[in-house]
Amino acid sequence: MYELDVVNVFVGPDGRGGNALGVVRGGRAVPQEMRQGLAAEWGFSESLFVDDARTGLVDVYTPGARLPFAGHPLVGVAWLLRRQGEDVPVLRPPVGEVAAWAEGEASWIRARAEWATGRRTEQFRTVAEVDALPAPPPGDGWLYAWAWEDEGAGRVRARGFPRRGDNVVEDEATGAAALALTAELGRSLTVRQGGGSSILTRFHHDGTVDLGGRVRWGGRRPFAPAAGPGDQRAAGAGCRPQDREEDIS
Repeated sequence: MYELDVVNVFVGPDGRGGNALGVVRGGRAVPQEMRQGLAAEWGFSESLFVDDARTGLVDVYTPGARLPFAGHPLVGVAWLLRRQGEDVPVLRPPVGEVAAWAEGEASWIRARAEWATGRRTEQFRTVAEVDALPAPPPGDGWLYAWAWEDEGAGRVRARGFPRRGDNVVEDEATGAAALALTAELGRSLTVRQGGGSSILTRFHHDGTVDLGGRVRWGGRRPFAPAAGPGDQRAAGAGCRPQDREEDIS
């Protein structure tokens, strides 16, 4: 039996929002060929396996693909490892080394803008136009729809639509897309996404962007990968973060 931790990443200042992330801290015990099936079964926008907490080696999956880089999983796992007493200054997803640190109540990472690929941004004239979009809008491919809430203050309203054929119709908070938008605009941002999530970014002229936000504990539940490669369902699959919680304080 293994354990799946759930954390909510980019929670808003009022406690709303946050994108749920599934984390297997003992990832090394889960064979790589089983991970994609588990990520699909759990249904989070991303799931992350910690292969070595000491060195920060991690592996990230959507329900349908393995990712070289993703923003909200790295922000979330950095917070979770610190909570567990592992202050890991560098995370190592497949794309390379990602600095990680805590600042106030926010968890932060620093990544290169060119790592945030595959997401098209589209500016709308008003926040109302963004809010009125159907989920998902017509079309194919990742769309990050956004409008200025307050351009002078760098405040953005955004919604994210993966449109990749899996169960994630709208992403609650998308770190990589916020990173890409920050690089495109060449300025630091506060992004209000989804139903109340808040993403913070800091633009740097060396091609890097800091990505941060609040993270909250969502729960823990056991899972047992099936022995056969054709049946990879987990105990408790499909439960939302509040189900089968254990306190890890």
